[in-house]
Amino acid sequence: MTQTTSSPPKFLTMEDYLAYDDGTDTRYELVDGELVEMPTESPENCKLAKLLMLELAKHVSIVLLNLKDLEIAVSGKRAKVRLPDLTVLSEEGYAALAGRRRNTITHDMPAPLLVVEVVSSGQDNRDSPEATLRDRDYRYKRTEYAARGITEYWLLDPEMQQVTVCLWVNGQYEDTVYQSDTPIQSTVVLDFNLSAAQILAFGQN
Repeated sequence: MTQTTSSPPKFLTMEDYLAYDDGTDTRYELVDGELVEMPTESPENCKLAKLLMLELAKHVSIVLLNLKDLEIAVSGKRAKVRLPDLTVLSEEGYAALAGRRRNTITHDMPAPLLVVEVVSSGQDNRDSPEATLRDRDYRYKRTEYAARGITEYWLLDPEMQQVTVCLWVNGQYEDTVYQSDTPIQSTVVLDFNLSAAQILAFGQN
């Protein structure tokens, strides 16, 4: 099914979403079966994600890194797909994408090893009428990524000047908050040694 209309079905299945094409370059998340247009991030947040990717590329093969161009199917009331700011795939996850039409990690594929979100401020009605952008990253995505078994979830928070590393342990995340000059400890990128202050400074330079 290839859609070229601006009015997609009210509730899409995962199969509908993977086949959907409205003839534009608009980026969408799928939130409980509904297409939600993804706005452009602030220049500071984009720069922060980009420079962190370059830093991770010193430790991880570049083909395993994805900057705002990988979709992850997660669990929800209906079909749901997220577009993280930055991801690190396993070799198995990378191989599973070979030959696919879309850069989408579906439920039958290995989950990414690491997902990074740069936290934004403001209102966000995608997950509930009262949700904020911070709720989306700290609450909803945290639960969804844990359910997918993603080993680490990093929240880069310029407003709070901290980096939260959520480590998957026995089916749920255990959080460590890094501030100032304390080096970040990662089980995925073992020799990563930048501090929260060094990472967050990327968006300010």
